[in-house]
Amino acid sequence: MPPRRVLLATAADWPEMGDDERLVLPFLADRLIDATTAIWSDPDVDWSGALVVVRSTWDYTRRRDEFLEWADRVAAVATLANPAPVIRSNTDKRYLSALAAAGVPTVPTEWIDRGTASSIADLVRDRGWPVAVVKPAVSVGAQDTMQVSAQSLAEAQQLADTIAVSRDVMLQPYLASVNDYGERSLVFMGGELSHTVRKAPMLAGASSPDDVSEAVATDDEIALAQQALSWVGADLLYARIDTARLDDGTPVIMELELTEPRLYLRYADAADRFAAAIATAASR
Repeated sequence: MPPRRVLLATAADWPEMGDDERLVLPFLADRLIDATTAIWSDPDVDWSGALVVVRSTWDYTRRRDEFLEWADRVAAVATLANPAPVIRSNTDKRYLSALAAAGVPTVPTEWIDRGTASSIADLVRDRGWPVAVVKPAVSVGAQDTMQVSAQSLAEAQQLADTIAVSRDVMLQPYLASVNDYGERSLVFMGGELSHTVRKAPMLAGASSPDDVSEAVATDDEIALAQQALSWVGADLLYARIDTARLDDGTPVIMELELTEPRLYLRYADAADRFAAAIATAASR
């Protein structure tokens, strides 16, 4: 039986996907996989019977309800990777609360509910965070994100108030280890660790989300990532687990990127491995 066709879901602003995401295409062609891009919000796309792999759908943050409805519709007629329930949970960073409650070490987080007044100054003082980060619970990359210090409290409060009109707000300590040791992204494909990159500290002036370098994950980082994936408890085609270290050296989860993450396919044989994982899923 030939493998099913593969549709790589993207957004109207990136009809051919991002530069990194496109690297998988020749490797899929080598495997005789019929893979094409499709804009998730295009009502004329026929998703039925395909393996639909979510890729550059980076516009969903401003229309999350619509995106989740799309995921449910696609899952009813096709195989969606990653699964719709995972996408529903993962597109709101409130999942970090559930992850922490399950005993998985995560970066400490204060939550400000949508429509709720807050005092960023009081929160950072009470938590003893000399430097913090404020951002929305629904976002991609460093969108609507800023570093908070004593000198930027007023600006941070304005940002938090703006976000809180339509979205929940997150406040986290800025981990000093990000500046030297770096934030590490462990990329899994088909349940196996593929590669690891060190991400430059974007809030400290990195030029782009792709300002990264190849790294080697440590045993405790791998164990932490596997603990988080066990908590997810779903069959995932891909996953990117972002970790950092507290001041005492303990690794913690920064984010579970299970919806539309950059997978840094230009490193090692990552694009080939991703194509192999897609081909396996398309043959089921």
